Amino acid sequence: MDTSERQPRKQGWRFVLLALVLAVAISGLVRSLWLDVYYIPSESMEPLLEEGDRILVSRTAFNSEPIRRGDVVVFDGRGSFAPLSSGQGPFVDAVSAASQWFGLTGSDTTYVKRVIGVGGDHVQCCDAAGHLTVNGQVLEEPYLYPGNDPSTQKFDVVVPEGRLWLMGDHRSRSADSRGLLGAPGGGMVPVDRVIGEPVRIVWPLDRFAEMPRSAQAETPPPKNGQ
Repeated sequence: MDTSERQPRKQGWRFVLLALVLAVAISGLVRSLWLDVYYIPSESMEPLLEEGDRILVSRTAFNSEPIRRGDVVVFDGRGSFAPLSSGQGPFVDAVSAASQWFGLTGSDTTYVKRVIGVGGDHVQCCDAAGHLTVNGQVLEEPYLYPGNDPSTQKFDVVVPEGRLWLMGDHRSRSADSRGLLGAPGGGMVPVDRVIGEPVRIVWPLDRFAEMPRSAQAETPPPKNGQ
């Protein structure tokens, strides 16, 4: 084979490599600014989200309006639900991050939960009928996993401004704010740790469906007794 045949083939591979690099760069930009994909590694948000689901998350969902009670949020749990450092070293962290980026595994520091209380709310478990109350009013929870109690763990908290009280819909399978009452921050997650809102299940294909916000958020009870 002469060099005239070799040269176009080499240029072709360079073009493919450049196109791949550009595609990854554009995807990274989109995922860091607008939309990202996350893997659901547990049963904590059933029946809304199942283990193994991949969800599309809007990073701009809360830019123009505040987070409300009833919203489902994806958040960075470092410093609240998880340690600030994994302790596994930079190489293991890099491999883990790459696997998460491609949607192959879930994250040990990124969580999906439902907002039960926002800043200023008084959240209690439970009243005489076994319901959660927010600011003295019963919280209706049609999203709860069938057969689950609102909570088997009692608590009585006031959510500081700028923080959230978060719980999974599958209460018996969810590690959430309830389990961190004695930890620094008391299980409250800073609002600025929220990454975004799930807007669609994209995998598996038989569960491909939109997750409209209006279906996630229940009419909130009055805040601060108003």
